[in-house]
Amino acid sequence: MTDCRNTNARFAFVLVLVLFVLYAGTFIYRTSFYVDGELHFCLFDDAMISMRYARNLAEGYGPVWNPGGEKVEGYTNPLWMGYMAALHLVAVPDSKVSLLVQITGAICLLANLFVVRKIARFLLPGHTAAWLGAVVLTALYLPLNNWAMQGMEVGAATLIVSCAVWLAFRCMAEGKGFWPLYALMAVSVLVRMDLLVPSAFICGFLTLADRPNRHRHWMAGLVALGGGLAVQTGIRFFYYGDLLPNTYYLKMTGYPALLRISRGLLVLVDFIWRMNWIIFALPLLLWFLRRDRYVALPVLVFGGQLAYSVYVGGDAWEWWGGANRYVCVAMPLFFVLLSTAAVTIADRLDGPLPEGGPESDRFVYQRAYVTAGFFVFCLLSVNSLKGPQSLRQLALIDRPIHVASNEKLIRQARFLRKFTRPDAKIALVWAGIVPYFADRRMVDISGKNDRHVARLEMHTSSGPDRFRHFIPGHLKWDYGHSIGRLRPDVVFQAAYPAGEADAFLAADYRRIVVSDCAFYLRNGSPKLHWEQVGK
Repeated sequence: MTDCRNTNARFAFVLVLVLFVLYAGTFIYRTSFYVDGELHFCLFDDAMISMRYARNLAEGYGPVWNPGGEKVEGYTNPLWMGYMAALHLVAVPDSKVSLLVQITGAICLLANLFVVRKIARFLLPGHTAAWLGAVVLTALYLPLNNWAMQGMEVGAATLIVSCAVWLAFRCMAEGKGFWPLYALMAVSVLVRMDLLVPSAFICGFLTLADRPNRHRHWMAGLVALGGGLAVQTGIRFFYYGDLLPNTYYLKMTGYPALLRISRGLLVLVDFIWRMNWIIFALPLLLWFLRRDRYVALPVLVFGGQLAYSVYVGGDAWEWWGGANRYVCVAMPLFFVLLSTAAVTIADRLDGPLPEGGPESDRFVYQRAYVTAGFFVFCLLSVNSLKGPQSLRQLALIDRPIHVASNEKLIRQARFLRKFTRPDAKIALVWAGIVPYFADRRMVDISGKNDRHVARLEMHTSSGPDRFRHFIPGHLKWDYGHSIGRLRPDVVFQAAYPAGEADAFLAADYRRIVVSDCAFYLRNGSPKLHWEQVGK
């Protein structure tokens, strides 16, 4: 009987993996589109900022946004950007390089399912439903799939966090995995600097919980995390002249901390409410039922990511719904805790199985149906980000978020290439897709790649709105600098409050509208092909 159950469990896991591969392939294909007869794959705009840095690095210009331009670190994922640069050395056209990044994200998610299974089996051995529920919920969590398979480093970061928790379990239970864990921590802060948060929580927990190795843990953590941060800070200061990425100054300075945190709290409450607060509370119930250190660690790491999200004020893309980039990396741990809690509670409520006979079989099937129904309910609840629309995206009936705007941005980039010379200067807000495909010198109105704008005070709302209207990375602009002083040859996407740019545009720019998009062309600019305008 045991061998049969093990065989069925292995078959179920292999089936989930196969179905996920098919799902991921379909998801990635659904992000593609044709432009001028050529099939294009494109990442989310923020990921395409890193792609522009990566291509410039691969082509010998260094990790800069504009070749030959000011050295500004407009990315926060150095190893991921470096990996993107390596992909640009492959003989693949620009329209297809993004596909390689998307496949990498899918591979990270696939590998993460193996680790999720290990963690769940460790927490509740012998219960197939616990690890199977965790694996399925992780595989079909729409925000995680969106972030990872649209090019962000979230897939790699999620895999790192899951592996770190698994290695921490091995350290406590078997005394193994010590050096791999701390080597992974050192690498993690190079993939994304704020992975310092889960790594620090894990290191601190092990220092307290693994008493025989307490001294080794805090020393190794100090060396791994301190060394990783020191290396990238030294390189950053040497190359860019800054101690922190430009995006740190853009998002974390020039705004009252209290207002930023209040917005982070509102975002957290909305996340919990939309998910269903009962589902959110179940892992906490597991802690009260078991109170062991192996349950405490994933609870601590997940809670740490929630706290970090609150501290930074949430993300700019909260309107997507579900977990943002900071919380997403720990969502597989949440699903492990949720599944383990559900199975543990069911066992305690049902009591021991009847011994033998039809009654025993019927009891087993009834429990299986109830458990499956609960996990289906959880799957729908955590993915009902904005109601039925999100479920249609989960089922891939509708295309993933931002695909339509990606296509529009690439068409705009092609239009810009047609009527501008290679040395033309273009000002815009969306700093990823258009700069990558237009391949012109750019002015970043929103400041991710502009040191001056990033260090300004943020534009704040008045009244009650000021407690929730915090959009990281999108509350600083200076048209006097971006248009008046830098004098771009073309301005479009001047998306901040209507009228603020008008005085600068009216003085020296001509307005044209192409496909419902307004372009402002600097009068008499020799860097424009005026004969092509309007064609």
